[in-house]
Amino acid sequence: MSFRRITALLLRQFYLLRSSPARIAPLFAWVAIDVVLWGFITRYLNSVSGARFNFVPTLLGAVLLWDFTTRVMQGVTMGFLEDVWSRNFLNLFASPLSVSEYLSGLVLSSIASSLIGLAVMVAVATLVFGLSFLAYGILLAAFLLVLFIFGISLGILGSAIVLRFGPAAEWFIWPIPAFISPLACVYYPISVLPRWMQALARLIPPSYVFEGMRGVLEHHAHSFALLGFGGLLALVYLIVMARVFTGVYRHAVQTGLIARYSAETVS
Repeated sequence: MSFRRITALLLRQFYLLRSSPARIAPLFAWVAIDVVLWGFITRYLNSVSGARFNFVPTLLGAVLLWDFTTRVMQGVTMGFLEDVWSRNFLNLFASPLSVSEYLSGLVLSSIASSLIGLAVMVAVATLVFGLSFLAYGILLAAFLLVLFIFGISLGILGSAIVLRFGPAAEWFIWPIPAFISPLACVYYPISVLPRWMQALARLIPPSYVFEGMRGVLEHHAHSFALLGFGGLLALVYLIVMARVFTGVYRHAVQTGLIARYSAETVS
């Protein structure tokens, strides 16, 4: 694996952002709107519930963490789609670039873009709505790490879907976070789900993060073993999705699908 080639991919994304302000605005605009919207919702809920419960760290914090996961995923998929839209994907792999180097470049670009979004979310939530991240303690770093790994996995999966079925399949990947969110238990505990859905939720790493977050806020305690299991599960997802992308790429090369991208059809 060549660090130089990985850095070149990251540099290309930087040049794309620098040359087009329209690409920069989505990095922080939508997350800021999301935080403001949910921030006012939590203020309203606090006003009608009195002093019995503080919705800001529980609900707004959950929204912020889930938005972070979504931005991480989109950081990977957008980097891939830039190559698809510009018809540059074949050019990249005409070079000595390997699949692992390409995925590493996507991950690094996602780190950069998601950190920008995270900084904006933290600033708005703290300055406007008084969200204190000290309430989560040192576990906040562990929460973010698990969500980051899982977001990268979703991004690689979305890229594999488009690579397999063509550019028109990009519409399949945008709803992925919405489809997963009921099982991720972002806004409510696992216990409110039916039993069969609880079993599925325990296969989703974010469910351990949000259960842990609520445990810290409500009971000032959390099971490190469960969070560790969630982190291990996220790593398994990452390895599996990387293998899926590699397998799809090899299939596309062997069958010639890699040279037959069409924006009008899904094959």
